[in-house]
Amino acid sequence: MAQEDGNIATLAVDIGGSGVKVMVLNEDGTPRTERSRVETPQPPKPEPIIAAIATLAAGQGKFDRVSVGFPGVVQNGIIKTAVNLDPDWINFDLATSLSQKLEKPVRVANDADIQGFGAISGHGVELVVTVGTGFGSALFVNGQLVPNLELGHHEFRKGQTYEEQLGRAALDDGGKKKWNERLEKAIASLEHLFNYDRLYIGGGNTDRIVINLPPNVKIVPNVTGLLGGIALWRN
Repeated sequence: MAQEDGNIATLAVDIGGSGVKVMVLNEDGTPRTERSRVETPQPPKPEPIIAAIATLAAGQGKFDRVSVGFPGVVQNGIIKTAVNLDPDWINFDLATSLSQKLEKPVRVANDADIQGFGAISGHGVELVVTVGTGFGSALFVNGQLVPNLELGHHEFRKGQTYEEQLGRAALDDGGKKKWNERLEKAIASLEHLFNYDRLYIGGGNTDRIVINLPPNVKIVPNVTGLLGGIALWRN
């Protein structure tokens, strides 16, 4: 599998509601190429998104394996939820389909989980949330992932979920000021719920955050959703 320099190259893929991103990583997880991005095809069905990944991959040079972050619950490479994409994703075997398309081994995980792997320190209770098209979440205890945490679809306030109050639609409808006020309330709520040591906030809407964050809350760059992909191959 290794390339001529002995370094196994991983194509990291981040599938989002608004964009599909790719980047090739070295074996230690450092970037080998610049990030490439295209708008998520509409309607966001499996076939056009896989085609978009293949097109992006062709411009990234050689790679040996693939890591994919997907915005939903993933079990053994099979998609179980896809609230912000198309219903055709439900029970779709993304790992197998993309592996056949790219002719490389593929591993798939929830996108917030991957973002977390790229952000956490590995010590204590660490919570990761992503604010983009939807609201993703991942919880780690001493570096170990607590699987299948889907916080976004749990009730937050006023009879609405975290995603309904903090997703892209809520930002567009209510404006940045109201969205930030809700985010501040969410941070307080999550700290009482998880008693975390650190909270990391990622996703495409982090550039809209204007509130003063507590010392144990950190914004992480969007590229973390790609950099964390190397963790899927650490056995």
